Amino acid sequence: MILNSLRLIKVVFSKDKHLSYVIKNIFGFYPGNISIYKLAFRHKSASSELKNGFKINNERLEFLGDAVLSAVVADFLFKKFPFKDEGFLTELRSKIVSRAQLNKLSEKLGLQKLIQSTDSITFNRSIYGDAFEAFIGALYIDKGYRFTSKIILDRIIKYHLNIDEIEATEVNFKSRLIEIAQREKKTIEFVVVEEVGFGYQKYYVVNALLDNEVVGQGKDSGIKKAEQNASEDAINKLFSKS
Repeated sequence: MILNSLRLIKVVFSKDKHLSYVIKNIFGFYPGNISIYKLAFRHKSASSELKNGFKINNERLEFLGDAVLSAVVADFLFKKFPFKDEGFLTELRSKIVSRAQLNKLSEKLGLQKLIQSTDSITFNRSIYGDAFEAFIGALYIDKGYRFTSKIILDRIIKYHLNIDEIEATEVNFKSRLIEIAQREKKTIEFVVVEEVGFGYQKYYVVNALLDNEVVGQGKDSGIKKAEQNASEDAINKLFSKS
């Protein structure tokens, strides 16, 4: 109790108390080292640079958070589905930690409001999922694995993820579109039709074509992600007609 009181006093007089309060409201705890959480929400487009050229942003925390999240989810699924094989567990874990799922989760939690980035790349929703993973990385550094695991299980999976719904969700839209093309004996092609911006602000616009007809379009900072977005757009349009 004394420790909690000291943490609250520290938060009240901190210049970053708003971020501390937001984290407390969403996840139920006050941060210890608030600076690591601030870094978790700094996108590479808003990097600061040291004299040696090293850029300070959330990418290293994202790398760490990805590994921690995957480990916690794997343990959760292993215990929840004792009679499912490795293939089932691997596929379901991939769906849970997919960029699309983490983007939705980050928006649901309201984390996108905390991200520091340039206005020109905020259309790219993948930065939401990236920030969520970086947050998990920060949480692991600040509180350790056991506390991080408890937050993921009790505050995220329990209240914000419907495992049965996720299990039935299609995540590899490109593979699905290719299967449709092969079944209907149509040619399929993904074409980069535009490159916009440069550096951290660069993104690609990709068209998905069936028999040379544009059926979907997607954009992202990476070509592969843009192809996935174009495939999702195409599948949504194709099935809305049927």
